[in-house]
Amino acid sequence: MKRLLAVTLMLILGVSLLGMAAGKVAVVLDVGGRGDLSFNDMGFKGTDEAARDFGLEMVEVQNATGADYLPNLRNLARTGDYELIICVGFLLGDALAAAASEFPNQKFAIIDVDYITGPNIMNFVFRENEMSALVGALAAMSAAYHGYSAAGVVLGIEIPVLWHFEAGFRFGMDWGLKAFAAETKTTKNVSLLYTYTGTFSDVALGKAASEAMLAQGAVGIYNVAGPLGVGDHQAVAEVHTNSGKPFGPPYFYGVDANQDFIGNGFHGIASGMKRVDTACYMAVEAAVKGTFKAGVTSLGLAEGGVAISKVGDLADFIQFGIGGGSVKADDFYTIIGNWAQNRSTVPGWIWNAIDTLEAAILDGSVVVPTANTGDEIAAVRAQYTLGAP
Repeated sequence: MKRLLAVTLMLILGVSLLGMAAGKVAVVLDVGGRGDLSFNDMGFKGTDEAARDFGLEMVEVQNATGADYLPNLRNLARTGDYELIICVGFLLGDALAAAASEFPNQKFAIIDVDYITGPNIMNFVFRENEMSALVGALAAMSAAYHGYSAAGVVLGIEIPVLWHFEAGFRFGMDWGLKAFAAETKTTKNVSLLYTYTGTFSDVALGKAASEAMLAQGAVGIYNVAGPLGVGDHQAVAEVHTNSGKPFGPPYFYGVDANQDFIGNGFHGIASGMKRVDTACYMAVEAAVKGTFKAGVTSLGLAEGGVAISKVGDLADFIQFGIGGGSVKADDFYTIIGNWAQNRSTVPGWIWNAIDTLEAAILDGSVVVPTANTGDEIAAVRAQYTLGAP
């Protein structure tokens, strides 16, 4: 009887301890919030997957305004319940600095900030210039092939993270036009059209900016503004609706996630993928396994942190769209078929050229410029003017 009681108590205690061990992880999103099928949704995706895999409870915090950042971080940290608090986005940087200082025993991770460091902060930044170069090369070569005069980029707030995108895209366009000339023995002039909208959330503003670029002869629009890109796609889709031509230019180039599925695969031809989900997963895993190490981790093509979208990951991101409520499960194979047909409007030798550039970046024979300061982006703009100083 005593033995049975002892075993029973051990079992109860074991279950109790197991329940206590299953901690929490919090993901704090910037003001763009969920539903962007891009930056914030990717942060949620990676944290959610890690929480599930490591038996944690995930708490999601959305901020209505920038003034909510610090109070929300303080409210989370003072509980002492969280294995890790992840801040998704550059705009959370100042709030993180204050919270990390006030709660030195709380582990934090932040995406897109490397200038704020501390013994309890894990920083993840990305070499967005690398994958943006691939998108830029594709856009320039597609424009030259189809007889368009420009490629368009709609960006959000002018901050260093977005300068990475712009610098890479400019370099990629220059590289692509040179590759096109070498292949075809003809020189084409393709200009860059770009604008910083000053927002990540004003869909109408994104649409208006895209419409202006398309009217000026842009072969497509590269979304570098997260949720605002819904407006970019709307502008592209309307051109196709009005022309009655479902495939071919103008194209929609997605960002952060593989957004090629948007619009049932009709208009998205490639996306500059920034794997915020991978970084969030890595951070949670490190906190759980006791390998948390403060400091900056840079993720580029070589680390799988950035990429240009390919067929291998399309299925996963269609499921991502289904989970976000923007895609119907019954449309899965329709989207793949539409996407494949749209991709075929760009000839194979251009896709091969993009693969060549990717391989050169990976082996170090091509170094894509980036920019972290106003002077640095000014220098890149001066070197790769493309009609858009």
